[in-house]
Amino acid sequence: MPSFWEKVEVDSLEMDLYASVPSGSGPFPAVVVAHPASGVGEFTQSIADRLAEEGYAAVAPNRFHRVPAEALAGGQAAGQFLNDVETVADMNATVDFLRNHPAIDGNRIGIIGFCSGGRIAWLSAATNTHYRAAVPYYGGNIMASVGNATATPFDLAEGIGCPLLFHFGAVDVNPSPEDMARLDAELTRLGKEHDFRTYEGAGHAFLDHTQPARYHEEAARASWPATVEFFARHLKD
Repeated sequence: MPSFWEKVEVDSLEMDLYASVPSGSGPFPAVVVAHPASGVGEFTQSIADRLAEEGYAAVAPNRFHRVPAEALAGGQAAGQFLNDVETVADMNATVDFLRNHPAIDGNRIGIIGFCSGGRIAWLSAATNTHYRAAVPYYGGNIMASVGNATATPFDLAEGIGCPLLFHFGAVDVNPSPEDMARLDAELTRLGKEHDFRTYEGAGHAFLDHTQPARYHEEAARASWPATVEFFARHLKD
């Protein structure tokens, strides 16, 4: 199972992305991995590797590539430098990279995201018609915009054109149970195919094994097979 780094051009900038692919020549279905606040680190790379083991070419773009290096070195939060308009461009460039790659089946692309990346999974599904499945994990702040964007991901929900599987922690506060109810009601109103799953006792970042204080084994063991089955149904069958 090879893994490596690639570079993608977006807005005349170079964006790094981590890629993990199955053995063989393809063409493979693909999954974009939207990283959490920890960036394309150990957890995000492990998700891409797990997806590759399931037969997907998984790529994790570095959404922080526009953040000044001195800010990161100084310990400033990368999120304050982000902008939804630029993030959509970054994610779209990743999809274009996949669709133009000879080893990828461009008609079978999904997205998964965690924490702020879960928010980006929703936003991406609402702004790019090439996705065939989306899996946000505990994506917060969906009712808020970032940077100079004029619309929130919630506002753009009508644009979602693929089935969505959303994993929530029952004791999470962002997204809270009230947030989940509002998101569910909006997708139902719009007639969007979606499956919301809640895990009792689990809080935010419950799948992240690199955060022992947050990791919830029962929720992790239940949610990941559901995710694998969901992608198989929409990207393989």
